[in-house]
Amino acid sequence: MLLELCEAFIWAAISEAGNSNRLILCSRGKSGSSFPVEGWQVYSSAQDADGRCICTVVAPEQNLCSRDAKGRQLRQLLEKVQNMSQSIEVLNLRTQRDFQYVMKMENQMKGLRTKFRQVEDDRKTIMAKNFQELKEKMDELQPLIPVLEQYKTDAQLISSFKEEIRNLSMVLTAIQEEMGAYDYDELYQRVLRLDSRLRNCMGKLTCGKLMKITGPVTIKTSGTRFGAWMTDPQASQRNNRVWYMDSYTNSKIVREYKTMEDFVANVVSRTYNLPFKWEGTGHVVYNGSLYYNKYQSNIIVKYSFETGRVLAQRALEYAGFHNTYPYSWGGYSDIDVMADELGMWVVYMDPDTLEVQKTWNTEYSKRNAGESFMICGTLYITNSHLTGAKVYYSYSTKTSSYEYTDIPFHNQYFHMSMLDYNARERALYAWNNGHQVLFNVTLFHVIKTEDDS
Repeated sequence: MLLELCEAFIWAAISEAGNSNRLILCSRGKSGSSFPVEGWQVYSSAQDADGRCICTVVAPEQNLCSRDAKGRQLRQLLEKVQNMSQSIEVLNLRTQRDFQYVMKMENQMKGLRTKFRQVEDDRKTIMAKNFQELKEKMDELQPLIPVLEQYKTDAQLISSFKEEIRNLSMVLTAIQEEMGAYDYDELYQRVLRLDSRLRNCMGKLTCGKLMKITGPVTIKTSGTRFGAWMTDPQASQRNNRVWYMDSYTNSKIVREYKTMEDFVANVVSRTYNLPFKWEGTGHVVYNGSLYYNKYQSNIIVKYSFETGRVLAQRALEYAGFHNTYPYSWGGYSDIDVMADELGMWVVYMDPDTLEVQKTWNTEYSKRNAGESFMICGTLYITNSHLTGAKVYYSYSTKTSSYEYTDIPFHNQYFHMSMLDYNARERALYAWNNGHQVLFNVTLFHVIKTEDDS
């Protein structure tokens, strides 16, 4: 390497002499002879015929590169160059690694920018959605303002009621003090007179028109999907027996329960085995006897629970049976026996002899009816036995006229196979898909006056 540097130096020196292949130095000393420059040795020389120097070719001494100060500087420079080369290599590797890292970070930054833009868009969407929800909440709260205003009025009324209650308490205290002056017999007579007046007032309530049906109240869940259960509307207030007839055909077993509580607890007091099977679910208990449609016939049977015998049978002329003219749900419900304030009905019959007294043609298709029941001589018909049922049609036997009504009721268990009115309870008994339920009814009453005939 040093030799190459020395050769390079010689070549540089020759180049400085003007593109000659040799460095030509000519000089004259005091004696006229030529001397080579210090540190250089004579390489070749030429003399004329007189022995005078024409030119001398010189070159550096052979050991110049190893001992000269400039040689040391060259070595140091070389070492520095080598060190710098290695540093540059390391720096290049680091630069490539850092460049890859920067490229990776740049890609991540691009992804973050995209996500930030998405978040910004989502934020605007969410804010718009939240704003809409708040607006809807405000719209919902808007109608409550009048209610709050009414609440202020109600608070005033409550204060007024409290004052009245205090006054009534004082009055009751005075009454108690006054009652202390009466003996037991006198108080008892006053109670009897009050009871008489109350019964007299109740007696003035005539038959009413159906206005509303509420409920139902589920009394029990038992039996199959179809059946009937009932109490006797003609029984005394102390007689609360319940009768239960599961299924709509091919059965003769009637179960009796002493009270409604026993019915719920399934405590059977007596079981009856009828002489004939029944058909359908349109049975009724009236004045201690069961009236039902005899299996596969148009015959109505009157069966006495007291004697355990059939008291009467009668065929209903022109009456269909065994799914000839049933309700829409089928179940051999062609003949439906009912009872209300005015008596017992299939059309209208005498409860002793089963003799038909009068027939009305309602012109309403039996197959389109869900169920029906009688209240105060008016036949009410439901439009369906399924969900969404309502009392849709009524027919007055008093005026022989009909009208369309709209009295909804809650068909809770979706399939009604029996619906009958009980005049004593002022309630509808229903068999709703294996559930025994009760509906309350609201009637519009007319008060009799002394002038009424």
